[in-house]
Amino acid sequence: MRLTWQVTTPVTSLKRFLTQQGISHRVFSDLKQHGTIFVNEQVVTPAVTLQVGDVVAVELPAEVADPAVATSTTPLTVLFENRDWLVVDKSAGLNVVPGPANRTDTLVNRIKGHWAEIQAENQVPHILTRLDRFTSGVVWVARHRLANSLASQLQAHHQVDKRYLAVVSGQLTRDHDVIDEPLASDPTGYNQMVSPAGKPARTEYWVRARFDQATVVEVKLHTGRTHQIRAHFAYLDHPLVGDELYGGPQLGGMTRQALHAHTLAFMDPFTQEQRTFESTLPADWQQLIAQLRSE
Repeated sequence: MRLTWQVTTPVTSLKRFLTQQGISHRVFSDLKQHGTIFVNEQVVTPAVTLQVGDVVAVELPAEVADPAVATSTTPLTVLFENRDWLVVDKSAGLNVVPGPANRTDTLVNRIKGHWAEIQAENQVPHILTRLDRFTSGVVWVARHRLANSLASQLQAHHQVDKRYLAVVSGQLTRDHDVIDEPLASDPTGYNQMVSPAGKPARTEYWVRARFDQATVVEVKLHTGRTHQIRAHFAYLDHPLVGDELYGGPQLGGMTRQALHAHTLAFMDPFTQEQRTFESTLPADWQQLIAQLRSE
């Protein structure tokens, strides 16, 4: 894969210039070992001196699919795909990555099958927004090393806006609030719990609808801890509907946690375009909302 930039301001070294373009130390090391660097269409070494006006190009080696990962031919629901990104709509019940419970038909297995079918140059998915098995909605995937590096920087600088919809049990009294409580693994189970010894976790929410038995909230994560939304609302004594692990009630036929990754938005570092993706509510959500409205 070839990427090209022009030098517009004085720079002290090629490595510094490429760092400004988002190429991490790891990607730069890989480039030195396996890639090719061009300045004004001439192959150069990393020691080259750059001048304003020079055109720098790099060719990164193709990322070959891992033969240890099984290939699934089950279709994906693709919301967007270009050279740099794949955005998919994940259904509830689908694991994102292979594990002991499922090694052959996870989201990663399906992406491998999809990229094999279209003969993609790079065939290693870099998962950027992982969801729990029973959480539905938008998943963002980088299609190559540099995209992964740039996306990680966007996330580190809180420049990715991820919004979820959740149905929590009971009536929340505040229309808007921030849950700022550290989370740690519960030593007695598989859940997360609020603990002074935990890692910082901030969850912001806005009430979108109130019903007799439940409240619909829009949620923005300011950190990305395991089970963060589920654990924080359980801490408020408002666990998500259907969330058996955190004590959520079964309502409206919802048999999994009522959590949906609804939207994802970011400024594309390659094109400087604002990109926004939205996943529609799945059938079990629509059934739940209809049931809550009728009560």
